[in-house]
Amino acid sequence: MSEDKNIHCSFCGRSKDEAEMMIAGVDAHICDRCVGQAGGILHAELGEKPQTNPLDVAAKPEFDFTPRQIKEHLDEYIIGQEPAKRTLAVAVYNHYKRIGLVPLPDAPEVDKSNIVLVGNTGTGKTLLARTIAKMLNVPFTIVDATVLTEAGYVGEDVESILTRLLQAADYDLNRAQVGIVFIDEIDKIARKGDNPSITRDVSGEGVQQGLLKLLEGSKVNVPPKGGRKHPDQKYIEVDTTNILFIAGGAFVGIEKKIGSRLNSATLGYSKESRQHVEEDEVLSYITPSDLKSFGLIPELIGRMPIVTFMSPLDKKALRAILTLPKNALIKQYQHLFHMDEIDLTFDEEVYDYIVEVALDYSLGARGLRSVCEAILTDHMFDAPGMEEKTLHITKEYAKAQIERSSLRKISA
Repeated sequence: MSEDKNIHCSFCGRSKDEAEMMIAGVDAHICDRCVGQAGGILHAELGEKPQTNPLDVAAKPEFDFTPRQIKEHLDEYIIGQEPAKRTLAVAVYNHYKRIGLVPLPDAPEVDKSNIVLVGNTGTGKTLLARTIAKMLNVPFTIVDATVLTEAGYVGEDVESILTRLLQAADYDLNRAQVGIVFIDEIDKIARKGDNPSITRDVSGEGVQQGLLKLLEGSKVNVPPKGGRKHPDQKYIEVDTTNILFIAGGAFVGIEKKIGSRLNSATLGYSKESRQHVEEDEVLSYITPSDLKSFGLIPELIGRMPIVTFMSPLDKKALRAILTLPKNALIKQYQHLFHMDEIDLTFDEEVYDYIVEVALDYSLGARGLRSVCEAILTDHMFDAPGMEEKTLHITKEYAKAQIERSSLRKISA
């Protein structure tokens, strides 16, 4: 057994434990990866194409979910947002089904299903994307669009998106090329004016132009450790054809553009002919044309054909988010105290009070955590080493902690 552990690949030095297979020769060994790479070199030298699918079989995610199963999984972690979950489930299913397709003669090439999520902060855009990536067990990264700049300016090039995806995949190129990228704050790079810029734009239209080649599917040379490109630097070639891009943004003020479009679409003076849309339902009428009027360029919108929305969270939804999902905030805090062997419980009315204070924040689900931290910080400070192994939170205690904290002006 000890002899097996001392066996290493004569080409790359990988040990037998690190390889799937080790082939023995005369006083030498070669691992399965080096065999595959040698085969690729041989085919390239002979001008032949290897008889394999463009996507390495080992890199394909184990995808055997239906849209209904994807949505049911999302239901366990995300409250409400039914239209967004259904749209995302179908888009992800079609995308990974497209990757797994065996090319057939005369079969049409299936385009990617890149997605735009529109919704206020704290409505669950990032959580949706992260939950799906975890379910599929594919590399996932979140990129803030506001730090991206056009090539030549101080900031990050758009190629840095792929560097982060490579890092999330532990530099396994095959896995990275079937990963998911979430581009946050996509609305912050919207064109500020109605006319195309005739000069370089540091943070707006120029970045949108730079994103086009990534979104449509192309081979991009990426610095392995990020940073600026240099002539003598070694690059990793990443094919973005099978990478799913999901963009999210609050698009503050887009409701007015949607409302204006709905009203202008109605002709005549009859009151009955005008569409009456509740304020919290305006986003459900969003179309790609609204994104264009907001400042996204048509080429970018065309490469992200699926547009869906996240509804604002009301009191009922926030109350459910606090306690119902698998990763509910209250369950997280109870687990933290349980690690210190303390049983944490709450009065039911405490939950309603937390929601009321969070609503004053207008930060969606993120506001819930700020309130919980203000209430529980003192107990979390004392938890390690506490003799008392039960902790019960009442509304009176919660209210006193909020009034003492920096939240007191908001809750007043």
